Order: sequence, then structure tokens, then C-alpha cells
Amino acid sequence: MDSLWQKTFQMPEFDPLGSDIRTDVLIIGGGITGLLCARQLADANVDYVLVEADRICGGITSDTTAKITSQHVLIYDRLIRTFGVQKARLYLEANQQALRQYRDLCREIDCDFVQQDAFVYSLNDRRTLDAEMEALHRLGFGASFSEELPLPFPIAGAVGFPEQAQFHPLKFAAHIARGLNIYEHTKVLELMPDEAVTNRGRIKADKTIVTTHFPLLNKHGGYFMKLYQDRSYVLALKSAPVMDGMYRDADQKGLSFRSWHDLLLLGGGSHRTGKEGGGWRELEAFARRHYPAAQVEARWATQDCISLDGVPYIGQYSKATPNLYVATGFNKWGMTSAMAAATILADLVQGRDNPYAEVFATSRSSLRPQLFLNAAEATLSLLTPTAPRCPHMGCALKYNRAERSWDCPCHGSRFQEDGRLIDNPATDDKRM
Repeated sequence: MDSLWQKTFQMPEFDPLGSDIRTDVLIIGGGITGLLCARQLADANVDYVLVEADRICGGITSDTTAKITSQHVLIYDRLIRTFGVQKARLYLEANQQALRQYRDLCREIDCDFVQQDAFVYSLNDRRTLDAEMEALHRLGFGASFSEELPLPFPIAGAVGFPEQAQFHPLKFAAHIARGLNIYEHTKVLELMPDEAVTNRGRIKADKTIVTTHFPLLNKHGGYFMKLYQDRSYVLALKSAPVMDGMYRDADQKGLSFRSWHDLLLLGGGSHRTGKEGGGWRELEAFARRHYPAAQVEARWATQDCISLDGVPYIGQYSKATPNLYVATGFNKWGMTSAMAAATILADLVQGRDNPYAEVFATSRSSLRPQLFLNAAEATLSLLTPTAPRCPHMGCALKYNRAERSWDCPCHGSRFQEDGRLIDNPATDDKRM
């Protein structure tokens, strides 16, 4: 189903690759991260090419709720406990810088950019909110605490971030894409050192950046163990209250709220891809209870790569691939993380130091509880006897009745009922 952004804006089209070419930097993946990488390299006069297997921003970028914020649920207390105050501060600064970069760019772009305060609330856990406020105080950030919000239910409290933002992602991306060296309908079939083989020709490149949402190479980096995908749902409601601000439940399975013009965007129903979850049914039931006069103008779902420790993987793809780079694992905060990733990667491919690169380094420890949960899920799925299996790594596919698709609980690949590929990391259709 088309998102609100797809219903209200049409992206420009680009020609496919027409012959073998050579470039200094190849970018694989035409979502917002790839486009921002390309824009920053173009502005630095670096020779680059971006290839997209289908259409630019035709995947996760078009399905976002488009919040630009450094408030990634209640992450800062956890970051301090896991990495220490200095790295937590750098994470905050990287995202605040990304927010400023968006703000500066959007002064010249008609993309419905609106500055908004952001809030993470809890229905019943004041203690966790207090711990987050203490963490933000240690980091020197001016967060606020609220005991009431304009939501249709009582809360235990909320942590607020001032002067965050929201926008129309496709209007922004279309402007960013103007004049860039982009080839659509150009699918990478094989990636070798210094060369990519596509369905339209070969591309020789000194360095390559992979921004394909879920990384496409299994033999390097171990991303098939370090990531899983989570699915969540959105309703755009007319005749529901229009809210100032952006609101998100601290509980991963809770609800989110933001407005766009006269529509309320209600998000939630989250679950691991390939598992059962609330989906649109949960959102529809909530809307009937609290907004009985509302009508659904659009509905869509999105998918997010979840890292082991809540921090994206941005940098060298693996220790064995010095000229290959990646950005993934944005943990539901793709807009801000995309800008931070583009800035870090643009520096790295030019041989420049970046003060935030260490925080997001892909080589950091993988010994986190989620690693063992991912391994258990993969083992269970591989041992499940079933006819349809994912071509990515052979996991058993589960039928998603709400969206009429076959979904992989291991790594999040999705297929239409007839077997055609919807979402990566699988790269080929599945014969059902």
C-alpha cells in the first residue's frame, strides 16, 4: 500500500546504466542515506556514481514517519552504561549536528519542514524516565520533563527534546537528487574488490559504499547475525486531533503520534518481521476508541534494521574490506541517522578523520544479549520444516496474512504471494 508521501508526491526518474564505467566512489542503494552520501561527495567534487536496483526512495525512505530527532527513545542512559559518558555525548552531538544540517538545507527546500518538540512518554515507568533525565543532565543537554501530554490517555511522564523537526521525505529527497549521477534499474549482481557487476554493465570503483538498508554481502561483517528487522504500521487519520509535537512510547510495542497538515499519523503495531503482531488491527482499534469520527486516508507499513546495541553500524564494512563501507542498523531513526552516516562516510572515503566515526564503528563488540537471541531465532527457523524458504540463507518463511506476503523471521526478507521479492537482504525472487 502506498504511503502518504507516495500519494502526495512523485519522485523524478533516472536512466539505467548504459555501459561499463569507472568512478572513484560507487554508492549502492538509492534511499535517503545513499542520496545524502552522493550529495556530500558531489559538493566536495569527488567523482562518484550511485546505482539503485529499482527507483530511488522506493523502499524504506518512502515508508518512514519522517521525524528528524536526536531522541531515539530512551537511549542515553543505556549508552552511558554501555559505552561511557564520552561516547554517549558524541552520539548525541552527531545526531544534533545532523538535525542542524537538515535545518540548514531545508531553508531552501519546499519539503514541509516544521520544527517540533519531541517527547518520549511512558504509561507506567517513571523510574526509567527519571534515569534518562539524569543521563541527559550528565551530557549537558537541556531536556524537559512533562507529566501531561495532549494524548488521549494518562501517562507516568515524558522526556522532551526541544527544537527537533519533521518533514516530507520524498520532497526533500527529490530536491537532493537534482543533478546527481544516479542510475536507476541498475542492480548489483556481484560485488568484487574494485568492481561491481550489474545487470546493465560493470562499474570499476576505488571505494564502494553500501546503503542498501540491510547489507548485501554475507561473507563479510557478520551482519546476518548483528541485525534483525522489525515491522511497524501507520495510519493517516482525517478528522482526528491535529497535534503540535511528536510523541513516541518508550515501549517498543507502543504508539507514536505526529501530524501532517490536517492528518494525524498514528504509528505502532510493531513486531519482529516474520512474527505475529498488532499491525493495523491494533491501530484501527485504538482509533475507534479514541477518535471515532476519524477516517483513514492512508495506511502503510515500514521495516527497520535493529542493531545489537541500539547504535547504527557506520564505517568500514569489515576489517577484511578496507575500501568497502556500510551504513545500516538505524533502529527506527533513519532520517537523522542517514544524515549522520552520510557525513561520516563522506569523510572516510576522502581519507579524513571524523570525530563521530568511533561511536558507530562496525568493529565494536558484538557480545550483546541480542546476538544470542538472533542466533536462536535463526536456528529455530532453519530447523522448521516448511516448503517456502528464503533464498537469502534458507530460513523458513512465514505467511503474513495482514499484508499477504511471505516474511523471513531471521533477517526480514519479504516476498509477494507469487514469490516476487519485496524487501532485502534477499536479492532474488523466491519460487513458491
